[in-house]
Amino acid sequence: MEFSTWLLFCAVASLTIMSPGPAVLLAISNSMTLGLRRVAFSSLGNVSGCLIVASLTMTGLGALLKTSAMLFGVLKLAGAAYLIYLGIKQWRSRSNLFAALAAPAPHDVRSNRALYLQGFFLALTNPNAILFFTALFPQFLSAQHDLLPQFAILIASFMLLSFLSLMAYGLLAHSARRWFASPRRADCFNRGAGAMYMLLGLGLLRLKNSQN
Repeated sequence: MEFSTWLLFCAVASLTIMSPGPAVLLAISNSMTLGLRRVAFSSLGNVSGCLIVASLTMTGLGALLKTSAMLFGVLKLAGAAYLIYLGIKQWRSRSNLFAALAAPAPHDVRSNRALYLQGFFLALTNPNAILFFTALFPQFLSAQHDLLPQFAILIASFMLLSFLSLMAYGLLAHSARRWFASPRRADCFNRGAGAMYMLLGLGLLRLKNSQN
């Protein structure tokens, strides 16, 4: 795997991870009700669930990478379309992720194990994670080399980025909730993230099949 390929993967994964979704909402909610330290348990559960999803969706990946150039092109178009779709959805979003944080939530006494399982099952039932690993993951792997080391590098990178992102959102919920509560700033955030998604989707169309 080339270093530039890994960097592109990290860029795509980072935008996907940082996009407001169920895992982000869970991290923010737990941060507000239980404190930042407890967010780590639900975040660890989430990245563990992502590992399971990635392993299941990668079944038969070797055969997929050795198919025709036309099939690779179809897969590439699917991945690019997915990113562009997320970009348009994020751009048009008028939701404010931090608007609900104005009022304090009631005290919660859930155990660390319960928080871990909450994040774990949330990842297993997240369709965006399944789409990400099936549509985008294969395009960053080379059939000319062993797939297991490549998979290990990419999934480890994804899990680390995901954990750091969720913890950052938890910290942000504590320190900057009033700043993000502004509808204007939330709209700028949505449009900026949406634009990055669409640019990466267009850039994905330039990827070439490394086995040809």
